[in-house]
Amino acid sequence: MRLFRAPKRLMAVVLTVGLAGNALADDECQLTLSESLLDLGLMSRLAQNDSAPQRLLGERRLSLNLSCPQPADMGVFYRALAANAQYLQFTEHGHYALQVSDGVLDGQAVELGLLPGAGQPPATVATALNWRPGHGVVPMVGGTPVQGQHFSLQVSLSAWANVAATHVRDATTWEVSGTFDAPQSGRYRELTLRAHFAPVACTPQLSNGGLVDYGTLLAKDLSATAETPLPTRTLQFSVNCDAPARFALVMHDNRFGSATGGTDETAYGLGVDASHNKIGRYYLNIDPADFSADNLGTLYRTDSTSNGQAWSSATARQIPIAANSLMGFTDSIGSTLGPIAAQHLVGTVRIKPYLAPTQSMDLRNVVRINGSGTLEIIYL
Repeated sequence: MRLFRAPKRLMAVVLTVGLAGNALADDECQLTLSESLLDLGLMSRLAQNDSAPQRLLGERRLSLNLSCPQPADMGVFYRALAANAQYLQFTEHGHYALQVSDGVLDGQAVELGLLPGAGQPPATVATALNWRPGHGVVPMVGGTPVQGQHFSLQVSLSAWANVAATHVRDATTWEVSGTFDAPQSGRYRELTLRAHFAPVACTPQLSNGGLVDYGTLLAKDLSATAETPLPTRTLQFSVNCDAPARFALVMHDNRFGSATGGTDETAYGLGVDASHNKIGRYYLNIDPADFSADNLGTLYRTDSTSNGQAWSSATARQIPIAANSLMGFTDSIGSTLGPIAAQHLVGTVRIKPYLAPTQSMDLRNVVRINGSGTLEIIYL
């Protein structure tokens, strides 16, 4: 009888910025960015070791340049969906911000003015500015906006996400866009921000490769008219995650339909003999007293028959895991909030088989006990 482990899953986050814009001509103004792609690389929840509600996804710098054949208005606006007066929206689960500095006009360092709108006076003048949503940036000399032919800026982009939103169950992609716009010259460049999230990585493992071997059993030692219980065997079971995660376990019967004893969803099949007679059934018992997790105290089990929509009152009962239920652990007896987040879980599972009466089996050939099940991790 073999219990197979569930596959390992990985968590990663990638934030990229794509670049697109209008066609350029040599006798027209040109608006350019130094890079068409900003990649924040791969991240995992392991990097977040504090309890802050926001997670910094990363920071990058790029250059913005506006060049015209004749002196012109150098004002540039950034237009994107605002999260509030200070930040831009990175879907409903996060936000990002732009900071500008190092303004240079026609080879000379200049201050920067933050424009509430086209034709309006600057609300703020400084060498470095937070580029507020809906505002523009213009070169300033002596407190006055000035024209020129070549204007360059350094732009820093920072992005954050709500930590809870990064705890995804399935692969998820975020995407938003914004536009750098130089309205007086008719030039623009569009940015696309994209982030990919995958579930936290948890690795389940069973001792002895999940194999329970009862060796050779003689028919004369088995009951012809009643079920024969076999000795209980144990396996060590563990789940190790790269960060604390809420998860549950579900059992799948790989010999579905071969269990004796009716329609009990806690009974799993042992296969059939050469004449397709059912060989028996087994139970996978889980006692929460046999499990521990991280630095948590006593654990209790909680079950859900509604795919995690509602959970049973947490209890210390030792009962078999059921095929149509999710099962998890919490450290609060009586809780109906479902499993608690854990990074390292370890304990003992107990396997109890029952063989059908030998008179119901075809013993003309060797009968092989061939039960098989899969314990799967479900991320919550």
